[in-house]
Amino acid sequence: MLWNAINGEVSIGNTKMAYARFGHGERTLVILPGLSDGLATVRGKALILAKPYSLFFDQFTVYMFSRKDEMPAGHSIREMAADQAEALRQLGIKKASVLGVSQGGMVAQYLAIDYPELVEKLVLAVTAPYASDLIRANVSVWITFAKYGFHKGLMIDTAEKSYSPAMLKKYRKIYPIIGLIGKPAKYDRFLANAQAILGFDAYDELKHISCPTLIIGGQMDRIVGMQASYEILSQIADGEIYVYPGLGHAAYEEAKDFNQRVFEFLKR
Repeated sequence: MLWNAINGEVSIGNTKMAYARFGHGERTLVILPGLSDGLATVRGKALILAKPYSLFFDQFTVYMFSRKDEMPAGHSIREMAADQAEALRQLGIKKASVLGVSQGGMVAQYLAIDYPELVEKLVLAVTAPYASDLIRANVSVWITFAKYGFHKGLMIDTAEKSYSPAMLKKYRKIYPIIGLIGKPAKYDRFLANAQAILGFDAYDELKHISCPTLIIGGQMDRIVGMQASYEILSQIADGEIYVYPGLGHAAYEEAKDFNQRVFEFLKR
């Protein structure tokens, strides 16, 4: 198949880290997803995940990584970046462009700070340099929902704060059954990921990121806030920014030109 979609995993300590690989280009693009990865990993989903990234396939081999399966309580964002660096080394990836979305963008920041030799270019989408009051308020609500197993509340609150009004008109139609979609057997991994966000603060170290960096935000972002993108930009010497007007935290999903914008930046 032209997509060359492959499911794989690497061992990190006493657990596994799943990844999906697709494309056949000489360069490498690593994608790090957001907090939803705490509910369901990419394991076994390479064919499903590949299609939106077909634009990259001739020039890039694309890896989408989950965080590791077993996430101990207190595992920090910085430690997640160390896990990611170990995964890249095991796969023989010596240098890659990295796209981090939301919490994945937080992991990507520490990856670029602590392992600059691994990161060629960096794209930080709808993410933040530290856990602001807005982020802490949102994540704390989701932690409460998860602790009580209220999956419907978790999904609806996330959707209402992520999507544009136009998208919400369509999305609300599935609210009656949304509590049944993607509900995990337990929330331990989600909770560990969410708690890590509350302790995240890379702001003062962003000046150590030396690779070209594209920051993408959403004007109406109600989860991390639009200002977070500009705070990141203020600390990175070789940075540029684009903010989608009228879109929120799900700009990476709603904006039809998102992947094209990332692609153009990476191939420059």
